[in-house]
Amino acid sequence: MKMYAVATILTLSCTSLSAQQLDMDFQIVEDNQAAGCFGARVQGLDPNGDGFLAVRSGPGTNYRKIDELHNGDGVRPCAQRGKWWGVYYGNPRRKGWVHGNWLGGWAG
Repeated sequence: MKMYAVATILTLSCTSLSAQQLDMDFQIVEDNQAAGCFGARVQGLDPNGDGFLAVRSGPGTNYRKIDELHNGDGVRPCAQRGKWWGVYYGNPRRKGWVHGNWLGGWAG
């Protein structure tokens, strides 16, 4: 009976972790410094508007919002799908999709 309870807890934990994964994933090409990706900054968000750039689980507004970025936040775009960019950011590193209209300050 105790063994069954442990298995149930592990199953629930794995389910909640997979819910945080991207609906449309992308690969990060890296050599420990992500040389395959370039740098950009979030910019142009209206401070009188909602004040954040939604990070989504896939390239479009129909995908789940999984995080928020703000003006000045640094990202590394690694994949493109139309006007949407697959980016990674933060420490610990996270990744998701953002609309390219709000990315600038591109650096190689």
